[in-house]
Amino acid sequence: MTDYFRRHLGAKLLLSYLAIIVVGVAVLIIASQFILPTSFNRHMFGMGMMMDNGTGMGIGNQGVGNSGLMPQLYVDFRASFNEALTYAALAAMIVAVAFSLFLSRSVIAPILAMSLATQRISEGHYDERVRVNGKDELAQLALYFNQMAEKLNQIESMRRRLIGDVSHELRTPLTAIKGSMEGLMDGLLPATHETYQQIHTEADRLNRLVDDLQELSRVEARAYQLDIRPLDVSTLARIMTKRLKPHAESKRISLDLELAPDLPHILADEDRVVQVLTNLTGNALQYTPAGGRITISSKQVNNEVQIAVRDTGIGIPPEHLSHIFDRFYRVDKSRSRQSGGGSGIGLTISRALIEAHGGRIWVESAGEGQGSTFTFTLPIQK
Repeated sequence: MTDYFRRHLGAKLLLSYLAIIVVGVAVLIIASQFILPTSFNRHMFGMGMMMDNGTGMGIGNQGVGNSGLMPQLYVDFRASFNEALTYAALAAMIVAVAFSLFLSRSVIAPILAMSLATQRISEGHYDERVRVNGKDELAQLALYFNQMAEKLNQIESMRRRLIGDVSHELRTPLTAIKGSMEGLMDGLLPATHETYQQIHTEADRLNRLVDDLQELSRVEARAYQLDIRPLDVSTLARIMTKRLKPHAESKRISLDLELAPDLPHILADEDRVVQVLTNLTGNALQYTPAGGRITISSKQVNNEVQIAVRDTGIGIPPEHLSHIFDRFYRVDKSRSRQSGGGSGIGLTISRALIEAHGGRIWVESAGEGQGSTFTFTLPIQK
């Protein structure tokens, strides 16, 4: 019996309700038995005094104990009172037990539903949900449970998509390397410098993909430390521009700076901010045709500094803007592969790094052929 109450919450609730009822009834009975005689004597004495004042033949001076009728009257009154009290206590117990069972079930039912749903989710059924009834604490718990289940479902979907994307990205260079090697072994491809260079290019692409995946894993798991200190935005922009200037010149793309004067220092990790700027500018260089222009600008907005990378490239259709920071997402997959583009996770890494600094990052584009602008914010030194 003890183990049953320990294992079942409903039994514990019912037992607690019954204990409260029993204690209340016991207090009522004990209090009434102690108070009843004194109260009866007081009221009878008062009634006797009223009768003495009216007729002169009352019982006011005789008391309950000296009157021949009073003892029997008190006994009968006490018996009737106890009988009524017994029936009232019995009725109260029955109603209270029924009400306690109802309340216990109303509490246990949603908890049991969540328990069953939890078991289903643990078995991999992430679409399991529980019904939300009312607005009390249990309803809030059910609501939070459904939100947790939705998050788990999204994470599972992202995991499956990530596995598919990684498999697809790895298959492309591996297929090229394997085909080239088979062609060399069968004598279908000449053993020339160009053939070996092609194999080396695909192997290098595969190596970059693995490095990017490792970096993404570290960034999303926050398995790194940020060296936060005051930094000058102009200095960072010039460092990054100097690094990418040769690449821009080789593609005949103008790389310009439009930095607001007297900008306050930002609080950030220098290496990580340069990494984000390099990712965004490199992405702009990749999708901006020859003769285009890339502009890096900055300005202060409230307690933040906004840094924007604007290009005159191919632009982004509106339906792709909300997905541009997703892993491996490319607006034009065939074009990026033909041009030997990156792994498609540079923007994902950039978003994670900016959010780790407490900033925001977003993209704007008027559409295809209209260029795009990537903007991120960083807090200023106060």
